[in-house]
Amino acid sequence: MIIKKRSSGLLLHITSLPSAFGIGDLGPEAYKFADLLAEAGQRYWQILPLNPTETGSGNSPYSSHSAFAGNPLLLSPELLVKDGLLQKEDLDTDEYSFSDSKVDYEEATRYKRGIWQKAYQNFKQYPSTELNTQFEAFILKHKSWLIDYSQYVAFKNHFEHKSWVDWDDEIKTREERPIHELADRLGVEIEREQFLQFLFYKQWEQLKAYCNEKELHFIGDMPFYVSHDSADIWAHPQYFKLDEEGQPFASSGVPPDYFSKTGQLWGTPVFDWETLERQNFDWWIRRIDHNLRLFDLLRLDHFRAFAAYWEVPASEKTAINGKWVESPGAKILSIVRKNHPEMPIIAEDLGEIDEPVRELMQQFDLPGMRLLIFAFGDDMPRNAYTPHNHIKNSIVYTGTHDNYTMRGWFETQASYEDKSRLGNYTNTHLSSENIHEVMGRLAFGSVAQLAVLPVQDVLGLGTEATMNKPSTTDNNWIWRLKPDLFNRHEAEKLKNLMWLYNR
Repeated sequence: MIIKKRSSGLLLHITSLPSAFGIGDLGPEAYKFADLLAEAGQRYWQILPLNPTETGSGNSPYSSHSAFAGNPLLLSPELLVKDGLLQKEDLDTDEYSFSDSKVDYEEATRYKRGIWQKAYQNFKQYPSTELNTQFEAFILKHKSWLIDYSQYVAFKNHFEHKSWVDWDDEIKTREERPIHELADRLGVEIEREQFLQFLFYKQWEQLKAYCNEKELHFIGDMPFYVSHDSADIWAHPQYFKLDEEGQPFASSGVPPDYFSKTGQLWGTPVFDWETLERQNFDWWIRRIDHNLRLFDLLRLDHFRAFAAYWEVPASEKTAINGKWVESPGAKILSIVRKNHPEMPIIAEDLGEIDEPVRELMQQFDLPGMRLLIFAFGDDMPRNAYTPHNHIKNSIVYTGTHDNYTMRGWFETQASYEDKSRLGNYTNTHLSSENIHEVMGRLAFGSVAQLAVLPVQDVLGLGTEATMNKPSTTDNNWIWRLKPDLFNRHEAEKLKNLMWLYNR
């Protein structure tokens, strides 16, 4: 069991932190939040993937053009001032109308592009021996992905933001000499992208070290699939089921179920496992190792695909005519266990889970997830998510980033019967005002070794604080924590609950 002590944590993505620059970042408010978590007796801070996001993909952190790069939007302008790369006057936001309750990705991107350019120009114009040495060491350490990534970003800009499959043939197919020539022409742009990654990792590693000193640990998240238009697939097309033109001939999804008669068609390419296995799954192992350096614990999203995944012909318009295909998840996880004997991995085992998935989790002693929001249907006494059915080697949540908040669920989604069962179970008169506290206490009182609550559920926020509504594209990933809403008073209340439930 990877979680040795009975403990607790909060879920809040970096973008949701307060800041003066339109989006949460790795700066002072992240440190302030870490201090409050420590005061509240928390041991874990769970976040979503840190990879770059794009407006064209709805700004989802689960849909990125790199499985390795960090999101430059999370760079703190204030820390760049501290490092001498910017002046305080460079941070002027007068011409921007940032909200403190929502992320405006387009405005934040427009603002931060100017910040990035100034920081890079100052780095070049006023060279620092120490910073240069650190930058060179960073490039050397991360060259296995950084070179491809920085070229991809620069080339994509050069080709007017087209997908890599629409680039000039010799660049699309990675002919060595043409790539070298174009990279020479775009050398400044490529180096700037590498510099942004250097700054991101510098700020992230400083924040992680600060948290770890406070015995506060990060839980990160890794999607199973990668976007078709990404540095990873451009650099390693042989590892994916693509045709001669680079287009997927099979894509990912999930089959029809209670929630969707046609299933879900995700559109991301599926893996060519035979080719990957011949290379001892090198790309997958590098990816997991990379994430385990970033985080103390890693949640593997869509874990059921490590046993088998739903593959749909690319010509299909829905996911109905797909098929289950076995994955070599056990082989990959066996290599991971050799590299990381303690296996600091959490399995996202939500949804329809069959026996092979459970066996895989058991084989590697991986904890799964228990969501209270799904516990109080008509099968409540037998439901695995109901507290009396929890197991020690698991993590209990009220809900995740993909669910309504507890208050939002109670007010808009829970049926009269759901509320009656929950009221009967807790022997409590439930209301919009107390539902978050009732569910929080159920989570903390669970036998599960770790309890994680979204900050929204600690504060009793409603539907306005929903982070993501799956299968929708508008107004997702934009919620932000208003300044001082999570404060020392809230931290003290949490600390008392930690004592009460021995967490």
